[in-house]
Amino acid sequence: MRPSARTASMCTAEESARITHSFKVVGGMLHRGFGVGNSVRSAAFAAGGPRRLISKPNVEATTVLYDFRLVNQVSGLSSSVFTNLAVFNAPKPLSWGRRRFMKKSDLEALGYLKDDCLEIECDLTMIKVDEIDAPHSDMVHGLGKLLESEEAADATFKVQGEVFRAHRLVLAMRSPVFRAEFYGPFGDKRKEEAVVVEDMEPPVFKALLHFIYTDSLPTMDDLDCHEYEEMAKHLLVAADRYGMERMKLISKLKDACIRFINFSNRKDAVAASQGYEHLKTACPTVVAEIWGKPAKSRKI
Repeated sequence: MRPSARTASMCTAEESARITHSFKVVGGMLHRGFGVGNSVRSAAFAAGGPRRLISKPNVEATTVLYDFRLVNQVSGLSSSVFTNLAVFNAPKPLSWGRRRFMKKSDLEALGYLKDDCLEIECDLTMIKVDEIDAPHSDMVHGLGKLLESEEAADATFKVQGEVFRAHRLVLAMRSPVFRAEFYGPFGDKRKEEAVVVEDMEPPVFKALLHFIYTDSLPTMDDLDCHEYEEMAKHLLVAADRYGMERMKLISKLKDACIRFINFSNRKDAVAASQGYEHLKTACPTVVAEIWGKPAKSRKI
């Protein structure tokens, strides 16, 4: 089963600047000491504003598409010989240059080298990367608000004289029992009738609706330990009655954890754990239930 929580983000790339830098190597430099292991350096140049494409400390990394081209000395046209995408000022060093060298005789034959002049063009495209954090899904929050407002509600329930309004489609989506009740063979005939819910307390039915719309149980912090335990039992019965398997599992899992803590003498280990302080703040009723069990009486 895939995780129930989902987040999203997006990365977009767009050109922020384009520039061509021309670099000419002229004269005796082409003959003396110019070969494997030796290099010449062009002047520094700016592209995309104040950032320079040379390594400087404390400068933001820049993604660049660069294309090295050789200029034909006869036609004036250039041809690409090496293209790559690189991140300048990145933590890891870059690997520069073309692995396959061209012979001087080939440069002359192709018209790139003439009168001791070699011209290299470097086309640079600065790429701006924008990372956009998509907001968290508010679907559950929206459904909770829909339940509270009763807007467009088309189902009415009467529970021991108390009336609840809800939405048939949402209920049917979450519960097979409600789906059969509203969209089964007799669903249309009962469309205008209020559904009378027998053998259930209004707070329990309200908590059931809360779970259906928000996929979570209400906090119930206003209940004492005994009331909380009774509510949990009634919710388990309600979940079974309406086929809410996830709700049943959550209730059983919580109860199993509490019983494991109480009957295996692990209360001291729980109290010493890092999550206990958060548990006291976020779920005080669960903490009260842990310490309230008769297996071992202790104050918080």
